[in-house]
Amino acid sequence: MSAIYRLSLLAPAAAAEQFDRAIAPLEGALATDVPDSQGRVRMTWYFGDQPDRPWVTARLAAASLAQGIALPDFELGLLPETDWVAESQAELQPITAGRFFVHGSHVTGPAPAGTIPLLIDANQAFGTGRHETTYGCLVALSALARRHRFRRVLDLGCGSAVLALAALRLWPAARVLAADIDPAAVRVAAENVRINGSLPGRGGIETLGATGYAHPRLEAAAPYDLIVANILAGPLCRLALGTARHLAPGGLVVLSGLLVRQERRVLAKHRAVGLRLVERRHFNEWSVLVMRRPG
Repeated sequence: MSAIYRLSLLAPAAAAEQFDRAIAPLEGALATDVPDSQGRVRMTWYFGDQPDRPWVTARLAAASLAQGIALPDFELGLLPETDWVAESQAELQPITAGRFFVHGSHVTGPAPAGTIPLLIDANQAFGTGRHETTYGCLVALSALARRHRFRRVLDLGCGSAVLALAALRLWPAARVLAADIDPAAVRVAAENVRINGSLPGRGGIETLGATGYAHPRLEAAAPYDLIVANILAGPLCRLALGTARHLAPGGLVVLSGLLVRQERRVLAKHRAVGLRLVERRHFNEWSVLVMRRPG
């Protein structure tokens, strides 16, 4: 197994986005727990190369200063070879989210009757279905499938590609693009697409690396009937205009990765570019919004 380095800290949920931007140049895989009773979240990054501790300290200090908080204690070090994927897979129990049964490769029994199985192992990409944001998106997609058919789908910030795979299972004729800014996530997404196989029909999934909508392939495939963006509140707001421009008239977008208290800001940004709220769902402290482009 390749060496894996881990950076872990406990921070106020309101500062999580600031810390994520601070560490983003290292291109690690981030896992974030739900807020605790004191409104703090455990943020854990995983890296294939050893981060420079003074650089990490300086970046975290600057982010703390911007938030007006003290620099949190953090742990940075090499994971033991017995840690990481193998053990985490064994501990991950399968879940049912909407119509989907999400499980790791260590689960060998049959899926519950009436569910759609998705094989997603723990890896260097967000999205095993267990966090409220991914879980909520799977529930939202399952609900949309009862009323809609989509042929052009974009999973923006795809992570493990679990949502792209879910979309293709629900709409087998769809062409699905799965894009992420993180090269490690793109590699994991492509592997998960391969592992889960293809379906009969004209549809399929294409994975690619992109920063937001800035990629010729994303432009060429637009407009989309459905966009799923499970990222963070800040990037959702910054990409609102691009989301509206890349949606077909009548198209829908599923927005996730935001806390309930961040709803107002995210809704305001998307309403300002002409989108209308169709539905909202809350999963503990997290929100999933479904919005439509009129037409």
